[in-house]
Amino acid sequence: MIFKSALEALAAGEVVGMPTDTVYGLAIDPFNQRAVENLYELKGRPAGKPIGLLAASREQAETVGEITGAAGQLADSYWPGALTLVVTPRVILSDWVGDAQRRTVGIRVPDHPVAIGLLEQSGPLAVTSANRSGDPEVTDHIAASQIFGEEVAVYVEGDCPGGVASTVVDATGPDLVILRNGAIELSR
Repeated sequence: MIFKSALEALAAGEVVGMPTDTVYGLAIDPFNQRAVENLYELKGRPAGKPIGLLAASREQAETVGEITGAAGQLADSYWPGALTLVVTPRVILSDWVGDAQRRTVGIRVPDHPVAIGLLEQSGPLAVTSANRSGDPEVTDHIAASQIFGEEVAVYVEGDCPGGVASTVVDATGPDLVILRNGAIELSR
């Protein structure tokens, strides 16, 4: 099995590097609070700044979030791809995966065969860019390993062809709100 060591590391609560269609990411089990805390410490990420989820498919995304109405239409149009939809979660996630206070979570289905292969076996993962907080994102496992070394348990090999973070749209209210412009250009 190609992802055996990555899946074992995720199950043990460790951080795993993975390619996506946008930038190289750091992934953890979104239901393991210790893993979430380790990721925040590793990145130097400000406490409470939410992390989103990646899923292998819309069907898998729907197991953790409400992808209906306008969100469903955007998912049909742009998934797999560089669009993160902020939706209402269907499950209880670890603190800082999504925004518990607002009761939202960002979910995306990446357009990258390696990422989808891992996600099909692992289930949805909490993923953030592989960089120290505030530093530029990287686009491959080599650059990520130069930053984090052995602090990351496994680096899944792969390049990220996009190089630009995803567009983020809040679909929780009556109107769609673009929170971050990114790889997909959407009209307001």
